[in-house]
Amino acid sequence: MRENIFLQIYNDYSSRIHSGQLLPGAKLPSESELAESYGTSRETVRKALNLLFREGYIHKIKGRGSFVLDMTRMDFPVTGLISFKEMSDTLGGPSRTLVEETVQEPAGFMLARQLQIPEDALIWKVTRAREIEGERIILDKDYFRADIVPFLSMDIAAGSIYEYLEGELGLKISYAKKLISVEPSTGEDHRLLDLKKYTHIVVVRNYVYLENTVLFQYTESRHRLDKFQFVDFARRVRR
Repeated sequence: MRENIFLQIYNDYSSRIHSGQLLPGAKLPSESELAESYGTSRETVRKALNLLFREGYIHKIKGRGSFVLDMTRMDFPVTGLISFKEMSDTLGGPSRTLVEETVQEPAGFMLARQLQIPEDALIWKVTRAREIEGERIILDKDYFRADIVPFLSMDIAAGSIYEYLEGELGLKISYAKKLISVEPSTGEDHRLLDLKKYTHIVVVRNYVYLENTVLFQYTESRHRLDKFQFVDFARRVRR
């Protein structure tokens, strides 16, 4: 229950900041006020505030409290590990996922190298176009090790695969390595996305690991150039 309250506080305030209910510069209630409001300890409140701080939602000023930072942008986090469903929930506008295919097949040479598995090992290939406000602007090509993810379906792919992996399969997804590049668009990009006049596309390659450090997913997330800014939040470390 204590862990649930910590997540509830984090989710409540991150949602309020994203939705504009809490504007940049607004001061959050004190630790004591939050502890009383949520019926929990100050230690649990402090844990939630520290996560908001690390994720760039708030700035903590010693002796004054916690203040909201500017989050008003349509962005794609560079360092975060977030699903499209989680991201789209913060955008406010209509969005949907269009599943092109969900198939199981041998990895083959290229994907075997990416996932560090034998070429004849089975993988799940999931191809999905992401539509935001009526335009298909992201093409996600996901590849999962079938020995770790034994089953996927079109229905699961149309929702949130991560919710299924974590909720139904109990997988503990931990961290990812990301490579970002701008590349010429392909015929598949033009067929599945509304690319308009754009001849290039931003490609984010994700290598996703479980808590036990096993690489289980490789993804190519292909974004239309004009729709996203790729952001990180950094703090200077005083030495």
